[in-house]
Amino acid sequence: MRRVVVTGLGALTPIGLGQQAYLEGLQKGVSGACPITYFDATLFKTRFACQLKDFKAEDHLDKKEARKIDPFAQYALVAADEAMRDSGIDLAQVDLSRFGVIWGSGIGGFNTLETDISEAALNSGIPRYSPFLIPKLISDIAPGHISIKYGLMGINYGVVSACASSAHAISSAFDYIRMGKADRMISGGSEAAITRAGVGGFSAMKALSERNDDFSSASRPYDRERDGFVLGEGAGAVILEAYDLAVERGAKIYAEIAGTGASADAFHITAPHPEGLGASNAMRLALNEAGLLPGEVDYINTHGTSTPLGDIAEVKAILKVFGEDAYRLNISSTKSMTGHLLGAAGAIEIIAGILAMEHGFVPPTINHYVDDPELDQKLNFTFNEPQQRKIRAFLSNTFGFGGHNSSVILKKC
Repeated sequence: MRRVVVTGLGALTPIGLGQQAYLEGLQKGVSGACPITYFDATLFKTRFACQLKDFKAEDHLDKKEARKIDPFAQYALVAADEAMRDSGIDLAQVDLSRFGVIWGSGIGGFNTLETDISEAALNSGIPRYSPFLIPKLISDIAPGHISIKYGLMGINYGVVSACASSAHAISSAFDYIRMGKADRMISGGSEAAITRAGVGGFSAMKALSERNDDFSSASRPYDRERDGFVLGEGAGAVILEAYDLAVERGAKIYAEIAGTGASADAFHITAPHPEGLGASNAMRLALNEAGLLPGEVDYINTHGTSTPLGDIAEVKAILKVFGEDAYRLNISSTKSMTGHLLGAAGAIEIIAGILAMEHGFVPPTINHYVDDPELDQKLNFTFNEPQQRKIRAFLSNTFGFGGHNSSVILKKC
């Protein structure tokens, strides 16, 4: 099996547009929450989200072409472009038939679904639909756009597994390279679901925080008073390469993917298994594939959505897998800052771990006020302030509706 490394990063997040701004947001422990400006949310139970700040598609894409592309695919193109530039790959010098794209999105073109379809259905007379409706809507169009932009003719498809989508996409890209079916991949995920239907639907499920009067501290993973997640948007992209090819061209290597694990809760469509059985299975599989002992992992970027049931189940799973070693780990949920980016969550959280490993710090779990007696307070949740730490290896957890679980371990190369 070939070794697989990360040689490029791209990030569009509610706490920073671009890799450097994202790093600074993680180091400062800032909140990305703000009042919703995309539509009038006055009558909604939740009136805030973690929007991208100061993002304009026309700053990055041709204005005419951008109108033909749903925001989730716009975000994908912009994040992928940063990652490609960061990698320094000269496309004229590589085999494009062995360079692919695997991309994740839990919902895809939600804006298009809401605006184009609704407007056509409400028109009197014969409904008239845009010829761009279907290409804007489908989730797999993002990797299609990326491959077209760079002429990448290798493996190309989209992954949909709710909030685990981009983590599964990166895991799949890793597998294709290590099995020798590809040399290089662009992978990650994007989401743009801060719409009336997105906010209304999650609100109806009682999944969202309703802390409208204190929105900046509404995402409170592991706090006793947590009341749901904060909806986020954005994209994360990574360039994966076979280790030998990256070394041959003198690439900067951020990290090596050591192992991945995937499992199903087989329990409920939205609620996690109360004992975290699926999550613990995914983590064990990742450790086994990586050939690492629990004590060799220094940091876990948790799924940590700030929901009453989910946070407890994940902590139980961590204790099952890591045992006494859990107490020497740093644990944190960067969703406390970015909100929950749904299908893009895994990608931006893996990038957070890579940046943390490179710069020797653990991003904080912000907005902690009251200890939860149902959680073991001897664990280091990295509350409120970043902590300096040399990270040799970290694990990223991402779980999705439907009981989908993904764990990815990366290590210093």
